[in-house]
Amino acid sequence: MKNGFFILALSGIILPALAWGQTIKTVNFFQEGEVSKLVIEVDRPVIADRFHVKDDKQIILDLKNVKADKKLLRGIDTSEFDGAAVYISGYAKPGATQDIRFAVQLRDNVRSVLETQGDKIILSIENRFGVFSKAKIQTSESGPVTTNVGTPSPLEDSVKVNVPRSTSIEDILDNLTLSGPKKYIGKRISINVKDIPLPDLLRMIADTSGFNIIIDSEVSEVKPLTLSLTNIPWDQALDTILALSKLIATKNSNILSIKSLVKATAEREAESKAEALKLGLEPLVTKVFPISYAVIADLQKILKDYLTETRGKMSEDTRTNSLIVKDTVDSIERIKKIIELLDTQTPQILIESKIVEATETYSKRIGLTNGIRFGYDPVSVAPAGVPVPVGSSVGFSFSSASTGTGGSALGININTFKRLINLNMALELMESEAKGRIVTAPKVITQNKTPATITSTEVFNFVTQLVSAAGLVTNQITPISAPLNLSVTPQVTNEGSINLDVTLNKGSFKPAVTGPPGTVTRTLTTKVLVDNGSTVVLGGLYTTTVTESHSGIPFMKDLPLVGWLFRTPHNPVTDRSELLIFLTPRIINQEEAGLVDRQSATSSTL
Repeated sequence: MKNGFFILALSGIILPALAWGQTIKTVNFFQEGEVSKLVIEVDRPVIADRFHVKDDKQIILDLKNVKADKKLLRGIDTSEFDGAAVYISGYAKPGATQDIRFAVQLRDNVRSVLETQGDKIILSIENRFGVFSKAKIQTSESGPVTTNVGTPSPLEDSVKVNVPRSTSIEDILDNLTLSGPKKYIGKRISINVKDIPLPDLLRMIADTSGFNIIIDSEVSEVKPLTLSLTNIPWDQALDTILALSKLIATKNSNILSIKSLVKATAEREAESKAEALKLGLEPLVTKVFPISYAVIADLQKILKDYLTETRGKMSEDTRTNSLIVKDTVDSIERIKKIIELLDTQTPQILIESKIVEATETYSKRIGLTNGIRFGYDPVSVAPAGVPVPVGSSVGFSFSSASTGTGGSALGININTFKRLINLNMALELMESEAKGRIVTAPKVITQNKTPATITSTEVFNFVTQLVSAAGLVTNQITPISAPLNLSVTPQVTNEGSINLDVTLNKGSFKPAVTGPPGTVTRTLTTKVLVDNGSTVVLGGLYTTTVTESHSGIPFMKDLPLVGWLFRTPHNPVTDRSELLIFLTPRIINQEEAGLVDRQSATSSTL
């Protein structure tokens, strides 16, 4: 061929490696600072060899006696990175089908280091010459690398890649005209050319791949190319050539038009001016939109950005609550769809709450109420001065009665027993249990993002006496209040759940022996996400109080076994209280507010 030569070959079917060969599990490429890394993971030890082809600006990595799935040998376009590597292709090594070769195309000749880390073969490449130290380069030149068996890690790639919808020519060309990283699936070819005119190279790829091509006359003025590409998809080779020559491709069915970037930019600017001129001549229409639920002032702020610049106008009629728009047909249709989505009922939320306050008191009294009282008479005289013979007894009594604390007392009274007189003791047995439960169930309905508040106040009137300077006593009523305040602000999500911003203040009276009762206030503030119609327990406050008091004769009340004779009864008292708050939000106009079909509606194109 004039001005150079070329070699073009379609790759055949890659022969599978022997069954006993090692297997490549993952191939990954990433950058760490000023170093680009190609990481290959295997399942068994592999011998790897690296050499640098400076004339072609390529680094070749050969893996001995290894096999790999075809999807792992697909090309990796690294031209979007700012490193030295432009493209990485993997394929069966020519003349040695049991070996796999990875060719790394470079922007400039830089140095590389081959090393192993566990089950990984790592090829590190400088992003600029001089990153690696001389000692590191000398260490890597020691010879082939053998890896150890290890566990593969998943390929990490957070960049969105454009993938053709199918293997047809039209879909491949569609993918080729997109910007950003692409997945190439065309038939593999090899190109080795020197100083070939760009139009000839493009026609050669078109004839081989089966699509039609139109080449602009300015493309002939682009500098000829020298390429050496081996076993890569034809769409990748074409995309690489377009990028190197700063060309733009547009597609019409299976016809690809190639133009220079300068000319394509100029044509797009001309098209934009023509479109603006056409838009300025398009007739205007007027449309009246009745607004039912939305606030017109808020709608105008949103819709003004969708009016045609310098031509579209918008006004409101407060009497009929309507929006009047004058604009082109396309703008009117676009505004109509926006109003249909936004002019819906505001979600109404019914908030049902239950505030449960449970109390429990348990007390027990076991023992002698007043201890044991007795007297001793050494002369053994009878009551009223009547002598009684030794060994006789007079005046024995037994009693059982209720105590003031709600228990029972067993009493024994002995006036005279031998020389013991006035023996008196009372055994008290009492156990009591009291339970209480106070349930408050306020309900409220509010709109989305609108606070709702319920307040209930319990007032206790306490009578106090005032004594004047003249000694006149007057009664004065002093009120003491215990408020219940529940404030909830709901916000409905697009998925139909409800965000609740809750503040609760719960007051209650505290019993007092003398004077006015005390008050206890419990406060809860939280934000929680609840499904529509579900119940959530916002919080619980659980308190337990155990009290016990003793009195008796010092030292005597602490004696083992008989100490209970000299102290007050065993009287433990246990008080428990628990506060629970239950909230159930429910959207009562879900369908009318457009929440049922909101997800599908918002995904439509305006």
